[in-house]
Amino acid sequence: MTASASRVRMGILALISCATMLNYLDRSVLGVAKPALTAELDISPAVMGLIFSAFSWTYALAQVPGGYVLDRFGTKLTYGFSLALWSIATALHGFASGVAGLLASRLALGLAESPCFPANSRVLASWFPQGERARANSVYAVGQYVGLGLLIPVLGWIVGTWGWRSLFWLVGGIGVVFAGIWFLAYREPLDSKANAAELDHIRAGGGLSTGTAPPFSWSMLGRLMRKRQVLGASIGQFCGNSTLVFFLTWFPSYLADERGMDFLKSGWAAALPYLAASVGVLVGGQLSDWLIRRTGSATLGRKLPIIVGLLLTSTMVAANFTDSNDMVIAIMSLAFFGQGMVNLGWTLITDVAPKEAVGVTGGLFSLCANLAGIVTPLVIGFTVDATGSFYAALAYIAALGLVGALAYVVVVGPVVRVTLD
Repeated sequence: MTASASRVRMGILALISCATMLNYLDRSVLGVAKPALTAELDISPAVMGLIFSAFSWTYALAQVPGGYVLDRFGTKLTYGFSLALWSIATALHGFASGVAGLLASRLALGLAESPCFPANSRVLASWFPQGERARANSVYAVGQYVGLGLLIPVLGWIVGTWGWRSLFWLVGGIGVVFAGIWFLAYREPLDSKANAAELDHIRAGGGLSTGTAPPFSWSMLGRLMRKRQVLGASIGQFCGNSTLVFFLTWFPSYLADERGMDFLKSGWAAALPYLAASVGVLVGGQLSDWLIRRTGSATLGRKLPIIVGLLLTSTMVAANFTDSNDMVIAIMSLAFFGQGMVNLGWTLITDVAPKEAVGVTGGLFSLCANLAGIVTPLVIGFTVDATGSFYAALAYIAALGLVGALAYVVVVGPVVRVTLD
């Protein structure tokens, strides 16, 4: 790339980074509002669990249709309307007067958020050459971890100051405004202000065109899953995402109930693994692109950091064998650091997806990953209820880390772009 090349793609990266942070913020605020909300609406823990899980059902099931809509109508329209709709769904939580309203809002939120990560993959495929995609992925992905780790105290302050309903209205309102910014600012590379040197740089690395979407059929999904790269990466992402789901749902309860840590100490300690995961995202992206530059091998550059990350998630089981709470936090931070590296799977799926079906492939990949949001809380809840401890639950998460690493070693094969043939 010549010295005169523009860097418009960095502005595009800033757009999807903000959108991704809002995506995770909107799905997380219910947990912050929960104590005040359940007290006012008199909702039992069991019913609240159902409300929490509703998001994952619609989010997971809408991944493939959302991916097809993305391929059919393009990134700008799909992402923009998704942003606006999920922000409205978030705001609607604040008007709920009971379980039905909350459940409907949660289902709508999962449905509206479904195109986000397939759209991010499509943006990377069109705007970034292969040698920059992992770092770009790490930049937008790190927001989901930093947001969860650092913004929760701020959100708690908002609830305490203005009430739980105001939290949904504020966060939803911010999202609606940002949707307008998205429509004004986002452009595809050839329609943007990127100069010829930047476009040549992107094109040389396999970017720019994402192809014309073929008519959708269920057989297309079958053809994609028969590609070892898509199948293996989907298995690996399910396994890695199970660690993320543990930290989003059961980790605070594990600290309080299993380790006997008081609420304040648990609150601060719970932030440390999220920060470690943020570092893992950045390390994984930097290491991946560095390996590709040094070796010229996308297979080594993409797979090695993910395999290392999955193996690190399996270290979680070591927490079963220590009485030190400080050591538990260190072990959990290492495991979540590894999960952050596994986020690189989104870059890998961008590299291997057929040009004309990046959205559908990303949707299928995301569906497999987000099945963990349904399965993992149920498995952990059952084992804890049956055994009275988290021993088997941590062993389950650790075992999935090993299964995911094995999938990348044995199933994925070379990291090359596949076709629908």
